[in-house]
Amino acid sequence: MAEPKAPLPATETMATTRVRPQVSIRGRSVGPIASSNAVGEEVPEFEPFMLLPRGPPPLTDYLDVWDVNMLKEPEEVNKQQHHTDRYANEGLIVRRGQEFQISITFNRPHDPSKDQFALEFVIGATPQYSKGTYIPVFPSEERNKLWGGRVLDTSDNVLTMGILPRADCIVGKYGMYVAVVTPYGIRRTKKDPSRELYILFNPWVKDDSVYLEDGAERTECVLNELGIIYHGAYDDVSERSWNYGQFEFGILDACLFIMDKGALPITNRGDPVKIARKASAMINSKDDEGVLVGNWSGDYMYGVAPTSWTGSVEILLSYANGGDPVCYAQCWVYAAVFNTFLRCLGIPARVVTNFFSAHDNDGNLKTDILLDENGKVDRSRTRDSIWNYHCWNECYMARLDLPEGFGGWQVVDATPQETSDGMYRCGPASVYAIKHGMVCYPFDAPFVFAEVNSDFLYRDGTLTPVKVNTSHVGRLVLTKAPGSNGRSDITSMYKFPEGSAEERTVLEKAEEYGVRRQDVTPPVADVALDIPSLEVKVGAGFDLALDFRNSSGQRRTVEAYTNGYVVYYTGVPSAEILFQSPTVTLDPRRRVIHDYMGKLVEQANLHFITTGKVKETGQIVTAMRVITLEEMLVTVQFTNDFKFSLENVHVRVEGPGVMSPHNKLYRLIAPGTTISWTESFIPRRQGPSKLMASLDCHALRQVTGEVDVHIEP
Repeated sequence: MAEPKAPLPATETMATTRVRPQVSIRGRSVGPIASSNAVGEEVPEFEPFMLLPRGPPPLTDYLDVWDVNMLKEPEEVNKQQHHTDRYANEGLIVRRGQEFQISITFNRPHDPSKDQFALEFVIGATPQYSKGTYIPVFPSEERNKLWGGRVLDTSDNVLTMGILPRADCIVGKYGMYVAVVTPYGIRRTKKDPSRELYILFNPWVKDDSVYLEDGAERTECVLNELGIIYHGAYDDVSERSWNYGQFEFGILDACLFIMDKGALPITNRGDPVKIARKASAMINSKDDEGVLVGNWSGDYMYGVAPTSWTGSVEILLSYANGGDPVCYAQCWVYAAVFNTFLRCLGIPARVVTNFFSAHDNDGNLKTDILLDENGKVDRSRTRDSIWNYHCWNECYMARLDLPEGFGGWQVVDATPQETSDGMYRCGPASVYAIKHGMVCYPFDAPFVFAEVNSDFLYRDGTLTPVKVNTSHVGRLVLTKAPGSNGRSDITSMYKFPEGSAEERTVLEKAEEYGVRRQDVTPPVADVALDIPSLEVKVGAGFDLALDFRNSSGQRRTVEAYTNGYVVYYTGVPSAEILFQSPTVTLDPRRRVIHDYMGKLVEQANLHFITTGKVKETGQIVTAMRVITLEEMLVTVQFTNDFKFSLENVHVRVEGPGVMSPHNKLYRLIAPGTTISWTESFIPRRQGPSKLMASLDCHALRQVTGEVDVHIEP
């Protein structure tokens, strides 16, 4: 795949969506595989031990349950001890591998010598003890096999039990019943949604496979709702704030819905590897009607422009509301929504940006730029691409499916680039394995290895290498620093220093495991070429300089070609804005700077490539420069100070001669919540003007704001 494909308009996309065929289970199993957390089995209120034609007799003489207190309020013991008090969810939310408490009020004091009862936890359809989807917990510790249980306190009719889920138990939403044994059968409490509970991963407990020892990183990668995503260029890094919102109302249920929609078997939901791999497919809609539709075309008529999103909450709630993919996303949106999913379930996660990220189509660790016989770039034959930046995720987990040492941070990527086992997904791939060239271990390590280690190679018309740059790809890998708004450079986690002995060893190791790396040693040229870096604002003029250096003792003549393209951040050209073919004469050991003037409108990235042939020697010289333009931005903020939520809120901003009308819909603005919307704009004329914003919904009208602006020449 040479570039991300632009989707069809929304109506066409839905019309052509493949319907997953429903295949009968007959002849394969006695029942369907439970793959939905939303479907629960009706548990009988009375389960007789014998045939009772007239039903059970009155059971008033036996132990009966009057009330069950799940201790689920944010200020109560369970959510405080389990770090779940921030979830905007009325249910009990706890983490596996750690004890939680439930108080039961009986009709009389509990007598251990004659009263028998158990707490029953069930998840999914057809719960079974052998599959870990039906778990009875008894008040006596010696009877418990799956989960732990003990009596913590008794006071009159009230008994408080401590329940200890296994550190590898299924993650999801459980039903809970109190079952009392009578001589005639088992009597249970009725099904009650208020007694349901969520069990999440627990990075605070060593026995959990997502345990993260570093407290600062754990707090950042599980509990922090506000993130910074890096983009732009490696030498001009920009920042984008993002509201992950993993604790917001409805988000936890939305994450469970994603697993249900992906038909991930309930029994696989205790394994973070399987959850992360399934989610990397489900966050994109390429082949499974997942959360987000990708669009790199610039035409966002049928949805929201990727640059307009400021958080994950609206996206996930919209998807969970109907199961229809949300339009539109690019790599940082996929990564941000995936981050919300992982953190919400308790898996430590962070968004990572790789600057100059290779998309290697043929797996040879070479990003090839093909030249024609005159040294000009042949766009029709060049298929590999280098993204100015690419965002993916890292999640922290033990890899029990791999040899010891390959756990820790794992790369997962929801942006649909290439298929893996028939679906558009990537990972989890061990970061340690990538750094050390151990690309034989699952999943998708060779592809990620190429993203940070490809050589940038120019080939002539006969495909002979004429110049190679071994340090261009994977120039810088960044993530947000724990506990601050600073940057953390994690490039060294992915690769050894360029040119080091360790790097050569890693590349040899990768070759042993099937990565087809080609040894390339182009002839050394005595003429060098460079394009100095520039800082350019959107809409401003600029000088482009070509810096030629002749290191030989003879005169050299270079027949050069300079192409300038407006490019997407994926490196795919949109339009050619400059083509020049100067002939430059260089005296011995002299330097010549050749200037161009250009003008840019409406685009944010420029890609210049200069190639040339030295007339006297036939040598090829090349240089490349990506210029990320500095955008003009306007931010609209609104705080809901009312005690009620605002629904279907329309926000608009525009300015004559400055900014065409832009609008954004917020489905819900909760009490005390602040929304922040940032848009870029390109002024069309100079002088004074005004930017005006308005907010409108059924409950609130005539909310406006404005600011005076002056556009300088």
